[in-house]
Amino acid sequence: MEVTVIGVAGGTGSGKSTLVKRLQEAFGEDDVVTLCHDYYYKAHPELSYEERTKLNYDHPQAFDTDMLVEHVRTLKSNVPIERPVYSFVEHNRTSETVSVKPSKVIIIDGILIFENKELRDLMDIKVYVDTDADIRLARRILRDVRDRGRSMESVITQYTTTVKPMHEEFVEPSKRYADVIIPEGGFNSVAVSMLIQNIRSIVEGD
Repeated sequence: MEVTVIGVAGGTGSGKSTLVKRLQEAFGEDDVVTLCHDYYYKAHPELSYEERTKLNYDHPQAFDTDMLVEHVRTLKSNVPIERPVYSFVEHNRTSETVSVKPSKVIIIDGILIFENKELRDLMDIKVYVDTDADIRLARRILRDVRDRGRSMESVITQYTTTVKPMHEEFVEPSKRYADVIIPEGGFNSVAVSMLIQNIRSIVEGD
């Protein structure tokens, strides 16, 4: 089976998840699997909860990218994987795993996936979602307060101390590796339709 690997990168709250959802809907569950870089945050059982809350989760070293690279290669070889599960409430990897079967299309989603050359080289199509910083911050506040049990103060503090500096140092510069740049991500219907057509031609061409 020929496998097409699509990378979807961009800053926090840029619309990556919405774009990935639109792609999943276009190709159906059996044809597409998604691996979020967030699943691969490193485990820190040696640290207390308080210590874990102080870690920089927006630096490349926060992720076990080597494991993600290995998992993508394994799926491309038509072999299933057991991907990790991460708890954003506990700031730690859980003991659970999720079985992922090989598929025609693998979507890799994350803020820093273009930063790693080894991972980048596995991608056939690299998409960068480009969204205004103010909009991204507003979306992040809504998500973290509503879905992850954070206070607004803690979200803004994290944004100003690590998220924004790491975006400027690592995420924004990685945009140069993109094949396609989509303003507003999954909210940009015209760009999403064109991307789906392009991917479909690759998948059906195989």
